[in-house]
Amino acid sequence: MFLLAQLPTEQLLAQLKNGLVLLVLGMSIVFVFLTILVFTTKGVSKVVRKFEKNKPVAQAAAPAAPSAAATPVAAPAADAEIAVAIAAAVAKSKS
Repeated sequence: MFLLAQLPTEQLLAQLKNGLVLLVLGMSIVFVFLTILVFTTKGVSKVVRKFEKNKPVAQAAAPAAPSAAATPVAAPAADAEIAVAIAAAVAKSKS
């Protein structure tokens, strides 16, 4: 097995220095990317809010009075047929 203690001091220090440089470089890149992401998200949010304010609001249509023809009353026979269909579907799904 290879141990770090077996390395010469100069090589060990060089590897530690390279590791530290990579650590700082990587964390800096991630920090810059996340900072850009935050400001971009805030900017897009402001643009969307600006366009939402300028968007005309559609007037809601007044609900029409319900008529007898529009809402037919279900017959008791139709309810029985629906109940039979549901029972058949449940029985089929269990088998």
